[in-house]
Amino acid sequence: MKNRFVFDTNTLISAALSPNSTNALAIKRAMILGEIVYSNSTWDEFLNVLFRAKFDKYFTIEEREEVADRFLLRFLQIDVDVVVTDCRDPKDNMFLELAISAKAVCIISGDLDLLVLNTFRNIPIINAAAFLSSF
Repeated sequence: MKNRFVFDTNTLISAALSPNSTNALAIKRAMILGEIVYSNSTWDEFLNVLFRAKFDKYFTIEEREEVADRFLLRFLQIDVDVVVTDCRDPKDNMFLELAISAKAVCIISGDLDLLVLNTFRNIPIINAAAFLSSF
């Protein structure tokens, strides 16, 4: 089985906004080392955030559709088969559930609600810079 990596929504959006950023480089590295995974819940959140009006000044609707299509073609969908309630921000539990279900190598996030849990059930939770220096 290939290495599997979970990226949170803000990391993915940041990478889309800035293709040469640390977050974008982390995505590129993860794709070389294995595969990036998503679940129905994480994908729904990604689309919801990507198409918020606050991003109108950065992306056209067409550009956002291209970003979503590009990610969808490159990432692997995983069915989540666990329920987790350990995160202090309940909406972030979906990333923990995905990581467990996918047997992910790590979660890449800048979210303090997730980072504070490092390491969660033997799954490191690190930011993009730490990922790049560790993998």
